[in-house]
Amino acid sequence: MKHILTITFVLASFSNLFAQKVFSVDYENQADVKVFVVKYENQADLKVFKVKYDNRVGDNVGKWFFTDYANQAKKKIYFVKYENQADLKIYFVDYANQTGWNKLKKKHLMY
Repeated sequence: MKHILTITFVLASFSNLFAQKVFSVDYENQADVKVFVVKYENQADLKVFKVKYDNRVGDNVGKWFFTDYANQAKKKIYFVKYENQADLKIYFVDYANQTGWNKLKKKHLMY
């Protein structure tokens, strides 16, 4: 029984390691990644879908859960006003199966 609990805990830890739980901060200097929302899908580095529950996030595939508190998030993001200020350009999609990276060179920003 002890081994089962240990294995369960380890697997749960790994599933959260790559989870894209994000928190939107109020100030740029608090952010891990500066994000700009583009108007068109083909302009984005990452296509993002906002999930309703934290257990629905994926392994860095663009399914984001916005947490209520900064300490619950894997990444803190700040939404910038201008595209040239951003580390990452995103486009919000309507369906979860539309998520994904357009530019893989930026993928490391969300790990």
